[in-house]
Amino acid sequence: MMDLNPWKILSATEVYDNSWIRVTEFAVINPSGGRGIYGKVHFKNTAIGIIVLDAQLNTYLVGQYRFPLNAYSWEIPEGGSPLTTDPLDSAQRELLEETGLFAHSWEKILEMDLSNSVSDEKAIIYLAWDLEQRHSSPEETEKLEIKKLPFQEVYQMVESGSITDSISVAAILKVKLMLSDGRIT
Repeated sequence: MMDLNPWKILSATEVYDNSWIRVTEFAVINPSGGRGIYGKVHFKNTAIGIIVLDAQLNTYLVGQYRFPLNAYSWEIPEGGSPLTTDPLDSAQRELLEETGLFAHSWEKILEMDLSNSVSDEKAIIYLAWDLEQRHSSPEETEKLEIKKLPFQEVYQMVESGSITDSISVAAILKVKLMLSDGRIT
């Protein structure tokens, strides 16, 4: 019963499309039988997040001004992976581009839906370690500030509400659990 779709789509109209997203408005009959509309944002990339831990349990945050929020945001390194690309390859590229870090060891620690009431955007979060410093090369749309901080301090930033980016919050909390239960030593 839970797998059956209670929504009936009457029509679909594409209202916006660019290289990153497509917005569609659907005329629907909702689960209660009423007519209405539903908007869906389709993402053309998978969101990628990378949380880094060095041997001293430091991690790296990336600070940047986020246009949609009209605010500055501290986050783990993040980016997009085209749906036809291996997400790990994209994660490795994003980490190097944004921080100049090359990680020799990787583990996928989390997959999540980012805003499932309006979008189909998926996220994959990796833990990266065994690091080597190289040169960063951010994209032209990115004016980044990089901070290396003890992981515990970054966790406190989540607790205090200074980090609000959903991928970052989820990654930091997941790593905190992994440290607490001994999966990371």
